Amino acid sequence: MSLSKLPYKGTRDFFPTEMRKRDFIFNRMKKIAELHGYEAYDGPMVEEVELYLAKSGEELINEQIYSFIDRGERKVAIRPEMTPTLARMVAQVHREFPKPLRWYAIPNLMRYEKPQKGRLREHWQFNCDIFGAPEGLGEIEILQVASGLLKSFGATEEHFEILLNDRRVVDAVFKQLLRLNDEQSHKLYKVIDRAKKVSQEALDKMISEIISLDSVKAHFKEYLALTTISQLKDFLARHGLKDAASGFLVFAEKLAPAGLSRCVVYDPTIVRGLDYYTGVVFEIFDKSPENRRAICGGGAYGNLLQIFNEPALGGVGFGLGDVTLTDFLETHKLLPEFKSQNCDVLISYLEESLEPQAFELAQKLRAQDIKTELYFGEAKPKKVFQYAEKKGHKSVTIIGSDEIKNGSFEFKRMRDQEKAVVTSHQFSELKEFLELNHG
Repeated sequence: MSLSKLPYKGTRDFFPTEMRKRDFIFNRMKKIAELHGYEAYDGPMVEEVELYLAKSGEELINEQIYSFIDRGERKVAIRPEMTPTLARMVAQVHREFPKPLRWYAIPNLMRYEKPQKGRLREHWQFNCDIFGAPEGLGEIEILQVASGLLKSFGATEEHFEILLNDRRVVDAVFKQLLRLNDEQSHKLYKVIDRAKKVSQEALDKMISEIISLDSVKAHFKEYLALTTISQLKDFLARHGLKDAASGFLVFAEKLAPAGLSRCVVYDPTIVRGLDYYTGVVFEIFDKSPENRRAICGGGAYGNLLQIFNEPALGGVGFGLGDVTLTDFLETHKLLPEFKSQNCDVLISYLEESLEPQAFELAQKLRAQDIKTELYFGEAKPKKVFQYAEKKGHKSVTIIGSDEIKNGSFEFKRMRDQEKAVVTSHQFSELKEFLELNHG
């Protein structure tokens, strides 16, 4: 039997070109998180299944995780999401650190799902979470981080929008206005989540299966028709629910000063599927008709640590997958080309006897943080420059006996054919000539 050369279904091979793109995107993630004071963390690829069962529920356990029995007879799983691991880690140390805790990670995750556009079985996810921030302020900052990442690639409000809601508002509408019990509320959450994906006829049918009274249906449809925070405020006031949403309304007043009002849209159908969300929830949507979908989601949660018998510690976070982010960036042509290797200098030598000097020069350049490749063996200049052109090197130097005798080397810049002559004591001038900034 011959082995397939293709990767496992729903996973990807990252050849150098794809790795350049991935590294570029990941570096932007790290930069935007650290600009906001977030620190990197990570956890194990394998956790005990009970952790996901306690936090994520039966659907994930029964249908999506990669689980197995280890040699110690423990039922474990390859991590399908990062939040349970985050909660476990925060539960260990949160008393020891000043609040708020600001943490980020870019974990590798796996879920057994049907591969399709924007969704694979394996992906990486940019996770940012803040614990112990004053109510409303952590939410604002998380939105700034998420939108700031997109803007760092050149995206604007023309490219994306943040759809916003609050689980406290939805709970107040369901329990106080519609008078639904827990089972009905849970079912209606599912309906809201699908409201934009089905026809009006199908929506009416799903609502009727849960709500029988026409007056209650009318209130629910009135809620679904809201499009602005101002309309929501009026709706809540009319039905005596203003106090139930006071926290959300105070939070909404902070959007404009934080520079978020232009990209935020109130949407009553945003509820997020996970039960642990207890406050503000949001999804970032691509506005392009070619890729109209959520690319990021998150919200506020207050009870996440309680699965470890820890006191409530308010948190806010989001997850943004590399697949959906890449689709967004490519749809709007916000990524540079990654065809060429990013190398500063190609060193070659005209005679085999000069090989030791070429190795020595390469080491000196690398010691100065100059990315350097050594061309092995004797080569004619024409062949060297053709090689450098294909590889995308910034400059070329060719070592001959005269260069060794004079202790100086000529570097030719590939993009404009300009030349600079430097000695081993002038590498700072070479870095300036090549306009290097490796950070």
